[in-house]
This record gives sequence, structure tokens and C-alpha cells, in this order.
Amino acid sequence: MQVSTHAVKGNLCLGLQNCRLLPSSRELRENNLGFPVSELRMTKRSSCFGIGLDSNAMGARGNWPRSVYGSSAKARSVRAQAYEGDVEDVAPAKIQVKSSGTVLPYVGVACLGAILFGYHLGVVNGALEYLAKDLGIAENAVLQGWVVSTLLAGATVGSFTGGFLADKFGRTKTFLLDAIPLAVGAFLCATAQNIETMIIGRLLAGIGIGISSAIVPLYISEISPTEIRGTLGSVNQLFICIGILAALVAGLPLAGNPLWWRTMFGVAIIPSILLAFGMAFSPESPRWLYQQGKISEAEVSIRKLNGKERVAEIMSDLDAAAQGSSEPEAGWFDLFSSRYRKVVSVGAALFLFQQLAGINAVVYYSTSVFRSAGITSDVAASALVGAANVFGTTVASSLMDKQGRKSLLLTSFAGMAVSMLLLSLTFTWKTLAPYAGTLAVLGTVLYVLSFSLGAGPVPALLLPEIFASRIRAKAVALSLGMHWISNFVIGLYFLSVVTKFGISTVYLGFASVCLLAVMYIAGNVVETKGRSLEEIERALTAAP
Repeated sequence: MQVSTHAVKGNLCLGLQNCRLLPSSRELRENNLGFPVSELRMTKRSSCFGIGLDSNAMGARGNWPRSVYGSSAKARSVRAQAYEGDVEDVAPAKIQVKSSGTVLPYVGVACLGAILFGYHLGVVNGALEYLAKDLGIAENAVLQGWVVSTLLAGATVGSFTGGFLADKFGRTKTFLLDAIPLAVGAFLCATAQNIETMIIGRLLAGIGIGISSAIVPLYISEISPTEIRGTLGSVNQLFICIGILAALVAGLPLAGNPLWWRTMFGVAIIPSILLAFGMAFSPESPRWLYQQGKISEAEVSIRKLNGKERVAEIMSDLDAAAQGSSEPEAGWFDLFSSRYRKVVSVGAALFLFQQLAGINAVVYYSTSVFRSAGITSDVAASALVGAANVFGTTVASSLMDKQGRKSLLLTSFAGMAVSMLLLSLTFTWKTLAPYAGTLAVLGTVLYVLSFSLGAGPVPALLLPEIFASRIRAKAVALSLGMHWISNFVIGLYFLSVVTKFGISTVYLGFASVCLLAVMYIAGNVVETKGRSLEEIERALTAAP
């Protein structure tokens, strides 16, 4: 772990005892938020926060979205001047105390929700054909589409519900409640004797994974130490990928046992029960406890998660974030206020781009695409896609706290655009027809690898980081609502659109979305690596 590096480099809480009137050139270079000098004012306090990112930090009203989300020309000019010939003034750094806490087991428990997220998304891929025959809907493409998409409709409801429950009852109790629809939904799907029961089961499972999609990244971001928050946050996406891969591998026995699809749905009950059991013994988010005024309980939670050595440090961050603020918990309409509108729109846009770039079309229908391209073992080819997803996400986890979130997003969407263009040409150029099968698998695997490097793990990690604590749960839920709505539409209409326009045109459309995403991210997304949630919040919501 790069604990010392990320604790020092780019840390906005420099712990200065005597603040200077102007920041040094080193601070300008390491200030990735891109504030111009005129927008930085030093505060004189006995225990000041170096570069003042509190309520007095910003220069003029309305400047923070521009300077935070995309450095202005003025900011770039100032930084360029700072690079040339200035003497570096190295301030004493805030020393990170080695943690003796045990955060990893609780991240692992939370990730059971991520496994179920991926498993329920992927399980229908191989099972759909067999359950359709068993339930008498083999000739009804509309009902088959509803089996796929009902899960997504339920997930849309669950993602909004998850934000409310997490704010009302806390993160761990919401996990306990979430286990109910996850387990019941899996049971109904496994035992369904008609299409109505199957759809109800998929709806309940969808509500469960929708809640999970909101609270898993939220809980992990709030309990993780700053220096490894990126790595641990990306583990959420890694376990989603493992869940998808497990679902694809679980479909391999279907060829020899057509009723195996029931077992595929039924095994999801086990991690649902384990999730409830594990969360019964997991500590609550100290940030949620602090917001509820349960200070002593927050300290106990920090001690359990991060060790007693970090209690004073983390409580100091929480105090600083809350200093001078007596604001009540945010309502849904607060998300659209001028104060939060920009940052919330970025969160929603990231998930919109993620889905409209075509990832779930690939996950849901890769088997059908491979079959049309002449791949003999279509299930095995889909399992290869799942393996590529897991591999790429593992690589992303190791890079998240080194390369940063924004650079991984840009690289990821650019790679996805190239891969989708390759797939489009594969199904268009007649000269490539003899190699269509090989190129279809190659292009799909490259696409999934590119996705898993950034577009997959970063949005769920970045959102809890950039949203202020008073809006965090609701804003994450709103952004994930955008995720599930677009996911639902793609799952329901993808095959119909392919039938009307052709797979090549659809893939070309996905490539165009990826290029738009690159341009949007370059101008609007903030880098958050190496900063505590409280530091990021003070930067993004500083008032004039």
C-alpha cells in the first residue's frame, strides 16, 4: 500500500501551525482540484487546515464548479508560472498513523451484496432459453424480455429505496433488510412453475440488488481509510464481476441437464443469508453515527475499523466537516438546488454513459451474439468475457490509488470506443467474414477489459466521494436510479433494436457514446485520490 505517499502527496490538510499568506508553488502543483491563487485564502488558526477549504475558502460565488470540475485557463496559467523557477517550500506533512483496525472483513461482508448484484444480472444469460421452454414461453420473445428486464425495474425501485433506508436506519440495518427480498426472490425464481411466479421472483431480487447497488459502495467508502479507499472501493466492482462470472460458469451444466436452471437461481439464497448474518456483527458507518449525534458510538466504530490510533484523526476530520454547519438532513429537492446541482448531474451522467456505452447489452446477450458469429461453445465464450471482467477489475484495483479515478475513466472509455468500432466493422466488412467469430470474441473481450479498468469500478467509487455527507445517500441513490432506468431500457429493447437496425449499427452507436463520455469526463470530473471524504466535501461545497 502507498500509505505514506498518498497521505502526503496532494493532502490538503497540511497541519500548518503558522499559515502563510499565499500557497507555495509546490502546493499549487499538488493541488489537483485546480483552484487559482485568487480563489485560495489562507486561514489563521492555531490548528488550521493549510489551504483553506472551509466555508471561507472560495473567492467568488459560482467559481467552484469551474475550478473543481475543469481547471480554468487562469488556473492553468498560474500553475504554469509556478512551475518556472520558483523555490519549493515544503510544508510539514500530516503524519499517517499505522492502523491496527480490521476493515477488510467488513468490506468482504458488504461485497456479498455486490456478488449477488452480479450473479442476478448474469444468471439469466445462460438460463433464459431453458427456463423459457420449461415455463412455456419459448415462442414469446416479449415475455422473455420481461424475465430479463423485471429485475432491472425492481432494481430501479430498490436503488431509490436504498438511499432512504440508509439515511433512516443506518447502513448495516439496511443490509439486514436487503437480505429479505434477495433471499425470497431467489427462492421464488428457483421454484417457479409459471411465468407469473418467475416475474415476481425477479422483481423482488431486483429490489434487493437495487438496494445493494446503493449501499455497498456507500458503506465501503465511509468505513475505508483514505489511503486505500480507492482500492477497497473498486473491490465492489470486482465482486460484481465475480458474481457475473459465477453465473456464467454456473450455466455450463445446462446442456446436459435442462432443469439445472432452477439450481442456478436457488444457490443465490446462500450468500443472501450470509450477508444478513455478517452484517449483524459488522460496525455501523462512523460517519452516519456522527451525523446522528451518536459521537461515542462513532468513536467505538472507528476504533474497531481503523484502530484506536486513528480515532482522534478521523474524529477531527468529522468535526472539521461539521464545523459551523447546523444544516438538517437534505431532502430530495435539495439535490437540484444551485449548491448541489452540478455535482449531482456529474454522478448521474457517469452512470448514464456507463450504461449507454453498451456493457449490459454485452453481458445479457453475449451468448446470442457469439452464436450468431458462429462460436461453437457460446456459454464458454461468455464465461471468457466474465473472466476478462474479473481480470481487468483486479488490475484497476491496484491502479485506483496510484493513477487516480479520472485518468482510468478516460482510458477506459477510449478503449471501449475502439473495441466497439472493431466489433461494428467485424459485422460490416465482408472481407472480415471468415474471421467474424474470432474477431467477435476478441472485440468483446477487449471491450470488457476496457470497461473493467475504469467505466465499471470508478462511478460507484467516485460518487460517495464527491457527494457531501448530508446528500450522500440520496445522491448516490438518484445516480443509481439513472443507472437502472437506462439498464432496464437496454435490457428490454436491445434485441428489438438489433433486429431493426442491425448489430453493426448498434455497436457503432455504443462507440459514439464512449467518445462523448471521454469529452464529458475530460471537462467535468474531479480527481479525488488521496483526499479524505471530509476534505473533498469542503472543497466541493465551500460557500463564498
